[in-house]
Amino acid sequence: MESYPGAASLVERKFHVLVGVTGSVAALKLPFLVSKLLDIPGMWKHRSDPVLHIDLRRWADLMLVAPLDANTLGKVASGICDNLLTCVIRAWDRSKPLLFCPAMNTVMWEHPLTAQQVDQLKAFGYVEIPCVDKKLVCGDQGLGAMAEVETIVDKVKEVLSQHSGVQQS
Repeated sequence: MESYPGAASLVERKFHVLVGVTGSVAALKLPFLVSKLLDIPGMWKHRSDPVLHIDLRRWADLMLVAPLDANTLGKVASGICDNLLTCVIRAWDRSKPLLFCPAMNTVMWEHPLTAQQVDQLKAFGYVEIPCVDKKLVCGDQGLGAMAEVETIVDKVKEVLSQHSGVQQS
């Protein structure tokens, strides 16, 4: 694994990262993303009994929503919480980092509402890991693809090292 600033401080404690997944086709990358996240030193690696959205919020030191599709982006920006993921986000302790990775069709990404909704999430204090320009699964070329897994993992490492003083719940 590559070294990164703050690696030594990460090894000193266990981190809990809650990964939120939406219906985007980019969810196909989830097994690879999770396997790479588990390579981060100090990452918690055990599974417990199912818990409710408040328990998940308390448990996690960081939340990563990857991919964040257009539907869920709109829900979160509007405060709608009609499933476990949107309830966890709505209940999120904003003193802890929440990172999101938009992923959608290029035309959806370019819609004026998308920029407003992304700006709203940033106004909540959430951190965007920007989408990238590439050929999408649908065949379109342009912005909208979820950031590359290594980019996401690097950002998680960076944010965890900055928040290494976060108290575990």
